[in-house]
Amino acid sequence: MIRYARFESPLGPVLAIADEGGITHIDFVGAKYERRIEPEWIEDPRASALAACGRQLAEYFAGTRTGFDLPLAPHGSDFQQCVWREIARIPYGETISYGELAKRAGAPGQARAAGAATGRNPVGIVIPCHRIVGADGSLTGYAGGLERKRGLLELEGALQKSLV
Repeated sequence: MIRYARFESPLGPVLAIADEGGITHIDFVGAKYERRIEPEWIEDPRASALAACGRQLAEYFAGTRTGFDLPLAPHGSDFQQCVWREIARIPYGETISYGELAKRAGAPGQARAAGAATGRNPVGIVIPCHRIVGADGSLTGYAGGLERKRGLLELEGALQKSLV
């Protein structure tokens, strides 16, 4: 059974989707790869994983949470899963380049492949793909839009660091 909930954030509405395994998607409404709600899904913001997601996102956006403790169940290829695991290890308030991400994921020299996997991250914010920047620290590629990426990095105090 797939359940979903919508949450408000300072950067726009967020859609979270969960199945029996946990949270499968967290996306800004209107993002490039946003999942469309299917008719058979149930809107249930009180489902335990979704309720926890809503609470933790609210705390994150309030500046009182720097990490998440949610049951995640993102679906992707082995390479995508590897990249997403490495993204999840980037500390709050820090950024790395796509090249560094590729290296950490065991694919040195494959920055474009790491970037493609990053762009398909289905659990945005919690798997913080907004913390990946260009080699020169520039803000590049974010499925939720560059203004949201900028907003997330500003919230974390990482924007200035990434542009230095």
